[in-house]
Amino acid sequence: MTTEHLAGSTRSFRTVPQLCWILGIAVVLAMNLDSRADEPVDPHRPAAIATTGVPVVPEALFDRLNQYQNVRAAGFSGWAPTKDGLLIQTRFGNSIQLHRVYEPAGRREQITFFDEPVGGTFIPEARDGAIVLSMSSGGDENNQLYLLDRTNGRATLLTDGKSRNLRGPILDDGRQMIVASNRRNGRDTDLYTADPRRPDSMKMLFEVDGQFWSATDWSRDGSLVGMLRFVSGTESYPGYLRVGDKKLTMFDIPGGDTASSGGVVFTPDAGSAYLTSDARGEFHELARVKLDTQKLDWLTGDIPWNVTDVEVDPQTGQVAFVVNDDGASRLYLLEGNKYAPVELPLGIIAGLEFSPDSTRLGFTLARPEAPADVYSLSLGDKQLTRWTYSEIGGLNPQGFVVPTRIRYPSFDGREIPAYYFRPPTASKEKRAPVLINIHGGPESQYRPIFSGMTQYHVGEMGIAVIAPNVRGSDGYGKTYLKLDNAELREDSVKDIGALLDWIAQQPELDPERVAVAGGSYGGYMVLASLVNFPERIRAGIDRVGIANFITFLERTSAYRQDLRRAEYGDERDPKMRAFFEKISPANRVDQIQSALLVAHGINDPRVPFAEAQQIAEKVRAAGRPVWTVYADNEGHGFAKKDNADYLNAVEVLFLEENLVK
Repeated sequence: MTTEHLAGSTRSFRTVPQLCWILGIAVVLAMNLDSRADEPVDPHRPAAIATTGVPVVPEALFDRLNQYQNVRAAGFSGWAPTKDGLLIQTRFGNSIQLHRVYEPAGRREQITFFDEPVGGTFIPEARDGAIVLSMSSGGDENNQLYLLDRTNGRATLLTDGKSRNLRGPILDDGRQMIVASNRRNGRDTDLYTADPRRPDSMKMLFEVDGQFWSATDWSRDGSLVGMLRFVSGTESYPGYLRVGDKKLTMFDIPGGDTASSGGVVFTPDAGSAYLTSDARGEFHELARVKLDTQKLDWLTGDIPWNVTDVEVDPQTGQVAFVVNDDGASRLYLLEGNKYAPVELPLGIIAGLEFSPDSTRLGFTLARPEAPADVYSLSLGDKQLTRWTYSEIGGLNPQGFVVPTRIRYPSFDGREIPAYYFRPPTASKEKRAPVLINIHGGPESQYRPIFSGMTQYHVGEMGIAVIAPNVRGSDGYGKTYLKLDNAELREDSVKDIGALLDWIAQQPELDPERVAVAGGSYGGYMVLASLVNFPERIRAGIDRVGIANFITFLERTSAYRQDLRRAEYGDERDPKMRAFFEKISPANRVDQIQSALLVAHGINDPRVPFAEAQQIAEKVRAAGRPVWTVYADNEGHGFAKKDNADYLNAVEVLFLEENLVK
């Protein structure tokens, strides 16, 4: 099931609560825009961004950043049903759009031209090349679905224009698709069927009551839908729904009462299905289950890593799957009960899809020394074909730094995995400053994909970048994933303290010049690090971060609240609320001594904008320097190029003033 966060522009009617919410945002915008009166005029600052405390970014800095800001990437979005090429996502203007590529290394023909980022896929068997688009507006993640008619170039709204709608599986004949939508009450995400060519055709398939379900596959004959009930990153339950009588059958996985499972994918005859589960141990294994007997055949028990992606050819039954091997992807092809690896360049693989003629497997491959691009694998001779050649801003790739995998001991003796980008200039005589880059999630993982800004920090600024996968990160087994849950939350912060100890022991690194940066949950980790290690960290960059778990859980979008409570704890429980009061950085600003940069999108539906406001205001009131960068056309991150370019430049200036000097 796709979870694209894309944008819509057609909203003619709004309910009273929505109107009040929009007016509330307008008030916030007015308050922040007024702050510009005291700010110096910066010709590079986009109109949508308001700042406080941020100096004018020098023209020379923008010039130095220009090449790194113009690194491009491409993602695979599906094969054309007419056998003439494929669909990709890439950016040539201010936001990611859809492009058609007709042959390997051929030109990229842009076919969408919206202001907002766009994703989508071809409708199967559509000889006219029709595409289902997905977009949201200003980063609000209330995704809308559209039909892009390639004969006249027009996009027609298929959904209601106001609720959150995610495209699920599409039938092989292209006549029906599944849509996950919270249109019924704004909180529960129900599953609907819809005609991808007809507006207002959604019909209830599966009504949800206080749970979170997704549709992961649709059998070729349209009779069965693969289902997954998600509780948390460590607990989920697979099954299938009979479309005719809406009977739900859950798979009986031995030992799986509190296990995590992946999505169900059917064989062509719908007699069996493939899924992944960690019910038998630490990692997600691939299993095949017969639907009539529920007999399970475990297939990858000798692989000590998570199986992350599974794709089944709907014509031949050929199976491809991907393993997350300590952060890198390994591709395998399955024949019967035996599998064999496919030799590919080291990188991260995503978006597997077999071609309509069953001869090729398409995917995105992101390598540590190059941007993501689109590739295909010939299933006959196993030859790899590169379809796109994304630009690297004219930079010399020979100068890019590839990270080293390291492990360092933490407070309880546990080894914490991390990736270390060492600057070429770092030495005992010239010790390098350090930027600790902390991922979000928290059930996520830093994986070494190419970043132009990381290469700038390392190569141009001489900053060592270290990206730790602290306890609670995905990819290292379910025990590790649970080590930061609820009352154990600050144990992951202690892992940052242990990394500071490791830095102090490296002769080429300067422990007196350390900064931390992170987004979303990583933003919380930044603030918590500033609170817990005030004398050891010079500066922190908090992007769309959590400042107070209580206010975050109370204000995050309704459809997310219970999912986040399963990970963080329930703020309605008095004991848990007291713990949140104790650890929330917004309640401990008196301990912060570092310089702070806070960046946030005002439309953020995940971590509400109020989180940024409260931490910035409290730290500033305590007499500490705070720079703020707020965008009124962004949500959970800066998706538009002009906004992202400006924020990157501000961050570089912030590090130059507070870390490098």
